[in-house]
Amino acid sequence: MANYKHLSLNERKTIEELLNQSVSFTKIAKRIGRDKNTISREVLRNSCAKRTGAVGNAFNNCKNRMQCAQYRLCKNEDCRRQCCKGCKACFRLCPEFERENCGKLSLTPYVCNGCGSRHKCTLEKFIYTAAEAHRTYEETLTISRNGISQTPEEIIRLDKIISPLLKQRQSIHVILKNHKDEIMLDEKTIYTYVKAGFFSAKTTDLLNTVKMKPRKKKQELKVEKGCREGRSYRDFIAFMEEHPDTPIVQMDTVEGVKGVGEPVILTIHFVEAELMLAFKRKDNTAKSVVEVINRLYERLGEETFCKLFSVILTDRGSEFSNPTAIEVDSDGVVRTKVFYTDPGAPYQKGACENNHTLIRRVIRKGTSLSPYSQKDIDLLMNHINSYSRKKLKDRSPFETFSFFHNPLILEILGIHKITPDDVILKPSLLKK
Repeated sequence: MANYKHLSLNERKTIEELLNQSVSFTKIAKRIGRDKNTISREVLRNSCAKRTGAVGNAFNNCKNRMQCAQYRLCKNEDCRRQCCKGCKACFRLCPEFERENCGKLSLTPYVCNGCGSRHKCTLEKFIYTAAEAHRTYEETLTISRNGISQTPEEIIRLDKIISPLLKQRQSIHVILKNHKDEIMLDEKTIYTYVKAGFFSAKTTDLLNTVKMKPRKKKQELKVEKGCREGRSYRDFIAFMEEHPDTPIVQMDTVEGVKGVGEPVILTIHFVEAELMLAFKRKDNTAKSVVEVINRLYERLGEETFCKLFSVILTDRGSEFSNPTAIEVDSDGVVRTKVFYTDPGAPYQKGACENNHTLIRRVIRKGTSLSPYSQKDIDLLMNHINSYSRKKLKDRSPFETFSFFHNPLILEILGIHKITPDDVILKPSLLKK
């Protein structure tokens, strides 16, 4: 039996090879000298969803695809398919669409690697690939080593004890002395957490803080300890099957010039209405994302926020590595649920990615975001949200959102309608 904890790339290659041969977890475990539960967790954790079709047919996971009489719902003149079974777009627009998932995926080995029907199946597939699995492992390992040794829940617990006392002008030394059995950390660690912004107390609440010239900016500490457990794309699919009417919000980051300390834009996309919000952030950190969410929560109020942000789907970027701070407010109230897409699968939040192309019409890729203010970004989003979409039956996201929700929400969010003939989607909109 191997005496080290982590799986190597060669072991993962062996797992992939044996899965392709339909070998059981027990035999795979015996082959590489591991416990079968290790193999099971590895496959479940690192398999990726693939929306690939079959020979002659595009991806389609509708239960009615075999006997469907609908055709050319996509209204694409180039579409030569005579029914939605063969078109990759028609079934998404069909009012009779019903999702179908392969029942075999709920049984071992939980993936499609060794399935004999894989190449003629048009349903969503889960594939275990050694290279992708090892890349995900290295990414998680790197992030976790740059993080801190506390879970998000533990940070919240500590904050409730420490921050009120710091704001009462008590020193860290005194707080630790009176609560040593509850905190169990040293003074330096508490100071580091306060300075990193993990607590509601600020650096200015610390006694005897020496005012010095700011040092060269270091990479921000991130709360990262199994943050994606229970929040994978597979978990997202399962959640949506149980709550099919839940509105989905997709969240992403748009970069200008890459580099530490360069400003970025956080985009928040309401899938149902195609409406997008955008917020300029000074740097691409987990803390800055949480600050945007907290501002929206305060502005909208608990009831409206929870209704609009029931589910958030985002990618695995380090700026989204503190899901608990996004999901739970300062009083411990659960306000949303965060899920992550699979590595290298931007299509899983394709609505958000597609809307980014409109941003790029005005702010070209590789252009620095430094010259643009939040007022500029708001103006850009007003034009984008007033731009009619064929998918919305030639209505704009602004109009569609107003139909589904109280129009007052748009006023609270500072979103204003631009008349159709005045919509501009080119760099001259933001002359800098």
